[in-house]
Amino acid sequence: MNRLVLAMALAALLVPGAALAQSGAGDDAAPLQARLRALDADPERAPLAAYERLRARQALDALAGTRGTQARADARQVAEWRLATAEIAAATELARRQIDRLDRERSELLVEASRQDAARARAEAERLRIQAQIQAEEAERLRLEAEMESGARQRAEGALDDVARTQADRLRAARAREAELKRQEAELLKSLED
Repeated sequence: MNRLVLAMALAALLVPGAALAQSGAGDDAAPLQARLRALDADPERAPLAAYERLRARQALDALAGTRGTQARADARQVAEWRLATAEIAAATELARRQIDRLDRERSELLVEASRQDAARARAEAERLRIQAQIQAEEAERLRLEAEMESGARQRAEGALDDVARTQADRLRAARAREAELKRQEAELLKSLED
């Protein structure tokens, strides 16, 4: 494919150059014509800088029709400037398009990076939510266990208090009975002595 394009460009360069040589236009326009054809044949730059290429083509046509040494030198200078302007304009527009494409790619990459950051943040938030839920459930379990232990301790203390009260009541009753028996014994002894 590159050979075909090269052959076509070479043919395009040779045919007008030969016509110019035959018409007596001179060799000074041929390199400029070749540069313009190369610009037109470049698939990336061909659709760019149409106005500047038109002005360069008009300058080359004016050069072909110019007679006289000084007038021809001036026309060649103008044609060179116009052609250089067309080449620079095409290169500038191509660079601008590439910059725009790169800016779009950069924006797309930034958007994708933002999406990935947001997805990571959502995943981290979900992980933290689950972790907090697990911690809350564990705290609730420990609270319930503590309440159960507290209740069991209170019941045990209540049972111990009940046992202690019962024992204290029995002890009081036994002492009261002992005191009563001593009193009765003393009365019996007194009645026996009398």
